[in-house]
Amino acid sequence: MRAGGTRLSRAGRRIAAGLAAVAVTAGLALWGYAESLGPVDMSVAEMRSTVVLDRDGRLLRPFVTEEGRWRLPITTADVDPHYLSMLAAYEDARFEKHIGVDPLAMLRAAAQFVRNGAVVSGGSTLTMQVARLLEPREERSLSAKLRQMVRAIQLERRLTKDQILTLYLTLAPYGGNLEGARAASLSYFGREPKRLSFAEAALLVALPQAPEIRRPDRDPQAARRARDRVLDRARARGVIGAAEAEAAKAEPVPKRRHAFPMLAAHAAEQAVADRPAEKMQRLALDGRLQANLERLARERIERFDARLSLAIVVIHNATGEIRAQVGSPDYMSRERAGAIDMTRALRSPGSALKPVIYALAFESGLAHPETLLDDRPSRYGAYQPENFDLGFQGTVTARRALQLSLNVPAVELLNALGPARLLARLNQAGTGVAMPKEAAPGLAIGLGGLGITLTDLTRIFAGLARGGEVPDLVRRIGEPAPSDTLRRITDPVSAWYVFDILRGAPPPDNALAGRIAFKTGTSYGYRDAWAVGYDRNYTIGVWIGRPDGSAVPGLVGRMAAAPILFDAYGRLGAEPEALPIPPFALQATTATLPPPLRHVRQDVPKTLASTVQAPLRITFPLDGSRVDLGFAGEADEHGSLALKASGGVPPLTWLVDGAPVEGGRDGRSVRRETFWQPPGAGFVRLSVIDAKGATDSVVVRVE
Repeated sequence: MRAGGTRLSRAGRRIAAGLAAVAVTAGLALWGYAESLGPVDMSVAEMRSTVVLDRDGRLLRPFVTEEGRWRLPITTADVDPHYLSMLAAYEDARFEKHIGVDPLAMLRAAAQFVRNGAVVSGGSTLTMQVARLLEPREERSLSAKLRQMVRAIQLERRLTKDQILTLYLTLAPYGGNLEGARAASLSYFGREPKRLSFAEAALLVALPQAPEIRRPDRDPQAARRARDRVLDRARARGVIGAAEAEAAKAEPVPKRRHAFPMLAAHAAEQAVADRPAEKMQRLALDGRLQANLERLARERIERFDARLSLAIVVIHNATGEIRAQVGSPDYMSRERAGAIDMTRALRSPGSALKPVIYALAFESGLAHPETLLDDRPSRYGAYQPENFDLGFQGTVTARRALQLSLNVPAVELLNALGPARLLARLNQAGTGVAMPKEAAPGLAIGLGGLGITLTDLTRIFAGLARGGEVPDLVRRIGEPAPSDTLRRITDPVSAWYVFDILRGAPPPDNALAGRIAFKTGTSYGYRDAWAVGYDRNYTIGVWIGRPDGSAVPGLVGRMAAAPILFDAYGRLGAEPEALPIPPFALQATTATLPPPLRHVRQDVPKTLASTVQAPLRITFPLDGSRVDLGFAGEADEHGSLALKASGGVPPLTWLVDGAPVEGGRDGRSVRRETFWQPPGAGFVRLSVIDAKGATDSVVVRVE
């Protein structure tokens, strides 16, 4: 027995030695084969979709890869844990234990094939599937399987289990041009895979095995059968309970694909164009606010002509970050030219720049909010401004003139300041204003005679909210402002004066007064409607119009844009906060102001009219006007009417119905202003003749 046992022991050792030799030989052969293959090519994993995220990492807009595939970045932390549990239960129960190849799974698959005559379960591990996805090949042969096994072992030696699983989540096919669990979840369920139902998780597990055959948007029944098999396996493995499995089977399978998110489409497009090599771009936008304002834009634009567009910009004043940028209400609308980003389009601002004129007047000591201004017919050479309603308010305070957006007082102040000064200050603030070619700045720039973008206009108002310091805009989170150059539009006191005035402007019908400071604007010909508002924390700009610049009868800033501005403010989720009163702000009434500030000087030279010899014109009263002698601003204390002229060569001769005006010799006056005592009410013709014989006449009605 001992001899026999010794012989068996020797035979066993020989067999073991033979098997060891075979194993060593096979191992050396596999090692040599692996060496001949070289390292795993990971380039496919790098070909991901570019994604644009908001400040908190929420997806705004993804872009397809160069091959036209949706392959979004994803990690194991981005998916529902139930999905990962089902994936392991169905595909690779020993994923955490094997070295890339699972011999037990392969033996089981072979035995099932022999017993059933068909494939019941595959022997491929998740790592082997990742190897196939990294190096896709059409052939399905023993050599191809061997290659996958070798590659799987190489991957396990090179990567962690979590990294391998991340590759699977990124590359697994889901039908059509969908790759990866994130792209599939967004397309089939319309949301991120972070929170999935059991039915949704099971469907995502099932689809990669036969993505084209099981596509739910093409064959929902095949997709349902595959999903239910996953649920049965998950129940059998204890991942979910029987009741949960049955409830999941009752859920319908999605039958169509959802569109991928396209929030801030224009901003995302511009970000990718600026940095095409970056696969992940993180903007300063607030995704929730962006979605709210895009929804608001879509809702409100339906009330207007089908060819109108709408744009909104939100700036965080303290940082200069753009928190929302709605370039159009519908990016895909051809009728509204939705692909054009109207936040960057140069348009006429109408009277929306008037606050800057007043700020400069306050800053220069020309006026104070309680300074009196004359809102009467005026002419500056050939330029004769009119108010929007074609009427006149007479003598008003600067506060009231700006709140009512009166044109004539604004032009009077701009004339005293000089239009070149306004233009220079806008340029110093870093705004990209556009002037007509070969045109010197004229008084019309104060009423919209230049081009500016909604972004720049909103930025100017953000400067007013910051005490006159215009912010550099920050479009990407975590990045410093483009420059540290101090850009001022005005001084802190003047900026607060403007805020205090505009906060008292009459609000639209849908809003409460005194909540925010705001200004509207309507460009010439009703082409553009604007509204810009601000408090201490945020500035919002709104524009409505046609992208082609054509007229829209009745399109007025106060009626069209202002209600949207106040609605947008309501979606910020924070109560408006007033600007603090700066030191040295003079809070007074007109009567208590220093005398020079009580009324804008009447002898301020008309800067444009004085640059060249202007033709003789009667500037007051205007032709066809009505003169009310009972109003204190129309006549002096003796009831005399002031007659004013511009241009011509003095002395001037004034005639009423052909007779010289009493008071001067032959009605002559060296000054361009004289006084006439009307005998009573009625129509009269007023004429003036200068030293060279030039004449001008008007017909007015005295009341």
